[in-house]
Amino acid sequence: MKKLLVLFLVLVTSVVFAGDKSAEYVGSKKCKICHSKAEVGSQYGIWSKGPHAKSLETLKTDASKAIAKKMGIKVAPEKAPECLVCHVTGWGSASGYQIEVDPLDKKAVKKNKALAGVGCESCHGAGSLYKSKKKMIAITAGEIKGETLGLTTIKAETCTVCHNPDSPTYKPFDYAVRVKEVAHPAPKK
Repeated sequence: MKKLLVLFLVLVTSVVFAGDKSAEYVGSKKCKICHSKAEVGSQYGIWSKGPHAKSLETLKTDASKAIAKKMGIKVAPEKAPECLVCHVTGWGSASGYQIEVDPLDKKAVKKNKALAGVGCESCHGAGSLYKSKKKMIAITAGEIKGETLGLTTIKAETCTVCHNPDSPTYKPFDYAVRVKEVAHPAPKK
């Protein structure tokens, strides 16, 4: 039953977070290039100081180890698919976070490090197709629908894939309240 639940969570997460099937995960550092300046809203800085950025690190704590043990998980939480599905970016996708990468492949190591934690693409969709400044300007201007490039519109269901009663650390989740806690909007023009 537990394996079936993990498989279900991986599939649901992949569908919700993947956006366009050809979109690939690129990591939050790619978002930082355009989303770090104050005049555009400093979204990267806000995210990097919030709880999602360090979510993989929480799996390395004694509290997480105790939860994993209680759940019958036989590996360290930071290596358990049941935990990674909600604590990293793109879990279950070939371009998403991987437990192991070739340590000699510096590009793969760097990318995997950028996918450790709940990054921008966990909520906004895999970014390879919309990451360019030209495409983002066109999306903002209404010339292109972001969804056609894998950009996800944030709604309660985006969050409740992980923030739900199946989580061993679940607390009642009020989307309207909680989304304000992690808000990082662009300034109004």
